[in-house]
Amino acid sequence: MILIRHAHSVANDKGVLAGRATGITLSKKGLSQAQDLKKRLGNLKIREIRISPLERCHLTMQPWLAEQANAAGKVVVDPDITEVDYGSWTGKKLTTLSLKKEWRVVQKTPSKMIFPDGESLLNVQIRATKALMRSIKARGNGVSIIVSHGDVIKSIIASALQLELDKFQKIVIDPASISVLQCSKDDFRLLHLNDSATNFEYLSKETRSSKAHIGGGAGRG
Repeated sequence: MILIRHAHSVANDKGVLAGRATGITLSKKGLSQAQDLKKRLGNLKIREIRISPLERCHLTMQPWLAEQANAAGKVVVDPDITEVDYGSWTGKKLTTLSLKKEWRVVQKTPSKMIFPDGESLLNVQIRATKALMRSIKARGNGVSIIVSHGDVIKSIIASALQLELDKFQKIVIDPASISVLQCSKDDFRLLHLNDSATNFEYLSKETRSSKAHIGGGAGRG
């Protein structure tokens, strides 16, 4: 399972919490990151690509999808991996939000956070994990991609690694970064986290035996 955060957006550039606001496009930096992602994914063969409904996620994958005939018909728009509904926090400056007393709840005990007029982070994890399991079922023994948002991907990784949601702020997911989960039945291992350099074509070239869960790693050097 490849987890991709959307590339740098105009909201990221302005330090604004975009949430589910529409019309959030990629910044100049983000457009460059999208082109770089196209190279890093290369001719990766996938079973499915599951994308958040928000524009910035689609714009991130547009360069790669435009060149991938094998991805035709495999794109699934999934509301369960859309951005957190930040409610009345949407569109506000992060510097302003960081002064609120609730900010400490988000950072220290996120499992207790319900955004004003929005949703809880616990609900985000529940819906995102459901989407992950649907994608795993669809991929069989192949490779699938989820394109989503920082907090959503962090919640997926925390769930897969059986970490308490209150630990998910210890995970960093940068714009256009790639994280990879290896799945075997109901067991997960983290192969890559917040990776901004690796070429991931190798994932679709692995044999079934090389994907077996054994101690240590095989090395990709």
